[in-house]
Amino acid sequence: MASPELPRYTLPMPSGRNHGILIAGGGISGSLAALAMARLRPEVPILLVGEEAGFGGNRTLLLFDDDLDEAGRDFIAPLTAESWDGYYVAFPGRSRKIRLRCHAITPDRIDSAVREGLRPDQYRTGEKIVGARDQSLLLNGSETIAGVGVLDARAWVHQTTLELGWRKSVARLFRFEAPHRVDRPVLIDTTVTADNAFFSCIPLSADALMVEYIEHSVSPDLDHAAGAARIDEYLKARGWKGREYEREESAVLPVALGGDFGAYWRIGGARVAKLGARGGFFHPTSGSPLPDAIDTALLLTRQRDFAGAALHDCFESHAAALWKRREYLRGFNRLLFRAGSLPHTALDGLYGLDPAVIARFQAGEPGLFDRNKINAATGR
Repeated sequence: MASPELPRYTLPMPSGRNHGILIAGGGISGSLAALAMARLRPEVPILLVGEEAGFGGNRTLLLFDDDLDEAGRDFIAPLTAESWDGYYVAFPGRSRKIRLRCHAITPDRIDSAVREGLRPDQYRTGEKIVGARDQSLLLNGSETIAGVGVLDARAWVHQTTLELGWRKSVARLFRFEAPHRVDRPVLIDTTVTADNAFFSCIPLSADALMVEYIEHSVSPDLDHAAGAARIDEYLKARGWKGREYEREESAVLPVALGGDFGAYWRIGGARVAKLGARGGFFHPTSGSPLPDAIDTALLLTRQRDFAGAALHDCFESHAAALWKRREYLRGFNRLLFRAGSLPHTALDGLYGLDPAVIARFQAGEPGLFDRNKINAATGR
């Protein structure tokens, strides 16, 4: 199937020190937006301004094939570190292999792709951004960078307009002395936890395994030491013996419950377009920014007008439409959090369903019949 023809950027760019599209933030959403433009719209000037030393964030993320359309799968394929034909879930008394294709996306692959795909004059790292306007960025030290339009893809900001729960995790990459024998990701393992937390495992090679401890709560405070201790307990329970971990990752991701989304979009600068969690682009239940980051990156490449106001209107309307379509998932989340945490029984029920239903739930698009099945299986 041929890719649709993309619009050509023909409007003259302003002369002088103007960098075209300014992308603030070098996390996964900003990096993918810049990479998509460099690949698919190379005639459009861009500048990616990252606040960290590297691009792509600091977390290894799973991505499901059914989250994406053909264009999205083609775009992300060069960035995948590993792919599998399915994943496991494990609950007390029952384990299951779910045949839904999935992939691991690592920050080092994104960082390498950005540095290879963009010219050196198209990105900057280690810059503290103190202000974003619709056509300029203000850096620490009072430097102003001018552009045609701005996309603010910086990290999450404190807010009071949305009602949120939190998905908190600590992950460590281990390289074991012998093969770990995990042949595909373990999405959820509740068999060694007495509370409502769970573990996840991503095999990155025969002896390398990313082990993640995950808990859901109403507080965003993350206890790194406690999470690391739980990982040590899990390794012992599984009988894995390894060297010291090679790297640690952590995250506090939003789980959407409700709130005033229009007011949320006005935070951080009126008429400034936003990407990532700052723009409400994250999966309501898992908090993952990755599928929406791919979607918004490709949406950017289809634009004809890159002025700040046009970018704002485009991405605000897209975010609002997604928020409306995902009301069922927020209702699912509200029920779970009102119970005090994310019950194992609800997860067990959800992941006992037909893989096609699970796929549509993970993609954020469950139909009416799917919803009825999910409600019955999870006790809604």
